[in-house]
Amino acid sequence: MTDTRNPLRRRGIAALTGLALLVAVTAGFGTGSALAAPGQGQSAATSDTADLTPLQPPQVTVLKNSHHLADGLIFIGPKPAPGATAPSGQTGPEIVDNEGRPVWFNPIAAPDTATDVRVQQYHGQPVLTYAVGRSTGGPGHSEGYDVILNRHYQQIATVEAGNGLAADQHEFDLTPQGTALITIYHQVPYDLSSVGGPSNGSVLDGVVQEIDVATGKVLFEWHSLDHVPLSDSYQPVPTDPSTPYDYFHINSVNLDNDGNLLISARHTSTVYKVDRKTGSVIWRLGGKESDFQLGPGVQFAWQHNALPEGPNTIRIFDNESNGTPVLPASRVIRVHLDLKAKTATLLSSIQHPNGLSAGSQGNAQLLPGGHTFVGWGQLGRFSEFDSSGNLLWDGALPAGYDSYRAYRSPWVGLPDTDPTAEAERSGGNRVTVDAIWNGATEVDRWVVLAGSRPWGLRPAGSARWNGLDTSIDARTRSPYVEVVALDDRGRQIGRSQPVRVSD
Repeated sequence: MTDTRNPLRRRGIAALTGLALLVAVTAGFGTGSALAAPGQGQSAATSDTADLTPLQPPQVTVLKNSHHLADGLIFIGPKPAPGATAPSGQTGPEIVDNEGRPVWFNPIAAPDTATDVRVQQYHGQPVLTYAVGRSTGGPGHSEGYDVILNRHYQQIATVEAGNGLAADQHEFDLTPQGTALITIYHQVPYDLSSVGGPSNGSVLDGVVQEIDVATGKVLFEWHSLDHVPLSDSYQPVPTDPSTPYDYFHINSVNLDNDGNLLISARHTSTVYKVDRKTGSVIWRLGGKESDFQLGPGVQFAWQHNALPEGPNTIRIFDNESNGTPVLPASRVIRVHLDLKAKTATLLSSIQHPNGLSAGSQGNAQLLPGGHTFVGWGQLGRFSEFDSSGNLLWDGALPAGYDSYRAYRSPWVGLPDTDPTAEAERSGGNRVTVDAIWNGATEVDRWVVLAGSRPWGLRPAGSARWNGLDTSIDARTRSPYVEVVALDDRGRQIGRSQPVRVSD
């Protein structure tokens, strides 16, 4: 869907400086925003989110902010942390900059939450993706669907599980083939007497589906119960028949370098290499039945987010805790596999200097220059480390929030809506103006225009962009104001409608 009225899509607008700036922003131009039909091309705010105003994104506290960071913004999914007092504020996918200032926020109505907020590629274009779902009452799993937004924050696709199953929020990974890898928790009746449980119990089968995004067709399906016995689990067996046994707890599935799958199971403390065509297990790393001899420091426990990193090398967020620490701190490990000798060697290990221990959730992302961005899951912390493991950037969500994963990625957000202005007189000729443009990444400066009528307005103040809601001090006795967005070359890229100043 193309909105030719969107000023962000215009080209050839000359850079504006000095007198030219005043003339241009005074002259103005007409803008509008198309109303999208439901479904594809729909604004995310009208699809899966609550209509909550004003926006109140959770405020990120920056604890360390060094030079030489990797490029990009920070992508998180603030939600209530397990075991903590539920926050009273809004939750949902959020983008912030290195100063912790919100760039984009999409509030999600409770009891739904958003997880795995990140930039991916779909048909060769950058897209913003996340999973939406609600808890099913069991520990750490949910049911919902997955969302793909374009750079205008329009919803261009959703992905749901097939074959009568429901998608879980642990993984939503887009492949170069236009497919999605998702995780599913499926409760089935099961005799648990072989592992000391009730004969009339049930078990949570860890399921992987590969789905064609365009058609919703299930191309591949894998079940943990077909390949991994209950006896491989470290999770205690429930004695109550009404409590399903979460013996596997699948939490990531990704393509390995050869096109097969890497599957992480938290409750077996094992990473599995799985044939993407037949579903057979090629090898197991860690756990009770490892096919590799683990070298010093390799043993991991209750891990998340197993990803390939170079030939026969895997990066793992090693929680080392399931509420009770095995090792004092969580870490990110890189493990090299010798497929002939069947040995696993630790290449590197990163820990937070504060010794953070994440009892659940977490991820690690490789960045350019060998940097690593780490989400500390349940702790609501996220950090960037250099290639030597030195902490460069560190941030935290408010108490009561966490983020399942966290990422840093370049992103150009071009909202399909116009900026909005709010203005309040604070006495005499002093007016405080809020310039709001949710998701606009290219704004460098705001200019306030004011006048006695809603047309023919003149500059009355300006300020650098300072978050999706930027406050500007203006000097005017006029009753009407509007705001104009300029990029870093002084070009006009957006303009609000005039609003009356409130007293």
